[in-house]
Amino acid sequence: MNFDSSVPVLLIASSLLPGLIIFTLREEQRGLRTTLNLMGASVKLLLVAVMLWGVHHGHAYETVIPFLPGFDLTFRADSLPMLFVTLSAVLWLLTTIYAIGYLEGSANRRRFFGFFSLCVSSTVGIAMAGDLFTLLVFYEMLTLTTYPLVVHRGTKQALRAGRTYLVYTLGGSVLLLLGIAWLYALTGDLCFKEAGRLGDLPGEYAPTLRLIFAMLVLGFGVKAALVPLHGWLPQAMVAPAPVSALLHAVAVVKAGAFGIVRVVSDVFGIEFANRLGVLTPLAVAASVTIIYGSLRALAQDDLKRRLAFSTVSQVSYIALGVALGTPLATIGGLVHLVHQGLMKITLFFCAGNLAERLHVHRISEMDGVGRKMPWTMGAFTLGAFGMIGVPPMAGFVSKWYLATGALQAGQPWVIGVLAASGLLNAAYFLPSVYRAWFRPPSGEVAERAPAGGVEITWWLLLPPLTTAALALGAGLLAASDFSPLAWAKVITGREFGL
Repeated sequence: MNFDSSVPVLLIASSLLPGLIIFTLREEQRGLRTTLNLMGASVKLLLVAVMLWGVHHGHAYETVIPFLPGFDLTFRADSLPMLFVTLSAVLWLLTTIYAIGYLEGSANRRRFFGFFSLCVSSTVGIAMAGDLFTLLVFYEMLTLTTYPLVVHRGTKQALRAGRTYLVYTLGGSVLLLLGIAWLYALTGDLCFKEAGRLGDLPGEYAPTLRLIFAMLVLGFGVKAALVPLHGWLPQAMVAPAPVSALLHAVAVVKAGAFGIVRVVSDVFGIEFANRLGVLTPLAVAASVTIIYGSLRALAQDDLKRRLAFSTVSQVSYIALGVALGTPLATIGGLVHLVHQGLMKITLFFCAGNLAERLHVHRISEMDGVGRKMPWTMGAFTLGAFGMIGVPPMAGFVSKWYLATGALQAGQPWVIGVLAASGLLNAAYFLPSVYRAWFRPPSGEVAERAPAGGVEITWWLLLPPLTTAALALGAGLLAASDFSPLAWAKVITGREFGL
């Protein structure tokens, strides 16, 4: 095994090994646990940088590990996987820093950080999976490693949320397994290929392929929170803020959206899926989810639940982009995979800071918090503006490409969906921003506010400031050669042969 073929394994091991070691540590070994966490996250980021350079210059990173008779674990890092891997690596480092500060003094940190690391290993395995079988294995690992994080607090509400999470995700996994098995029986091949590999099948297979497509999309749609498969996500908000950030921006929801992208682009192929007639139903389902999630977010007073329903809406932009079947729309969907992650993790970090420092959990409690925690609310404001689509934030770039892609596809009705979603986003984000900056602090907020110095520990302040800056930079520097948009254009060019 040479260096190029070993890098994918090293990338997974950089979080897997620290996680396994953390399980063996004593609870009071805080320094060693912190060192392992930060070292693993830093090594992963360094390996990702090496792989990005290599993929950009034509290197092939592929590893095949024998697993079961006739089935290997195949890892391949080309342009599409690297988009997701890079997002995961950057946000894992920042979420690790945040979690170290957030959980200071709390119980069961060994268990938390152990499963936290295993969760990221599963996510990276999903990103680099070279076929549907490998993706399924790590997709199930993700379910099993995130469940302990959802129920971490051990309350009745947390345990109930955990049961709901398992019912939804395992149900989706059954559909996914059946769809993959059926596809394998039909073709004998589960490998991913740019522009898909099913277009040469005889026409009589079309009805069967439509059913398989539906099963695969529904299986991944559970974690992607497509309506009506989204019910687990708002309940999972009982988890600590670092877990919420992980679920929404790094791991679970993104894994579901990434799975849908893989099915459309690398199993069926966008052009063949369009000929089958399966992309329009997917576009409609994504559009319904976008509007429904926004309407439900508007009705929430609890800040984390509002952000959760916002995720239900925003993640479906990714599915909508690939479902429209045009280069511009695909670029918009792919780049939103990164943009949404940066903006949403910022918002969850800030929500955690408000809860930790001021005990603010509801929109109605946010009066004057911007005056007491200006750096936190500054980051929150940038994240909210990005979600609305205010230029020059990253969210504007995503929506611009989705809108122009809809026109390119001859689907002008999508413009109405995007416009309605933008207005609803403004309706549920701007009141919290207005309360924070333009209303006087309530008595309780004034009493709990920092007396002087830094508004909250740097462990909790640095991550949202960094992700807010990245979300702003991704918009301002979208035309540069190293932006997420540039990488999404490379992926799309290869998919469409441009």
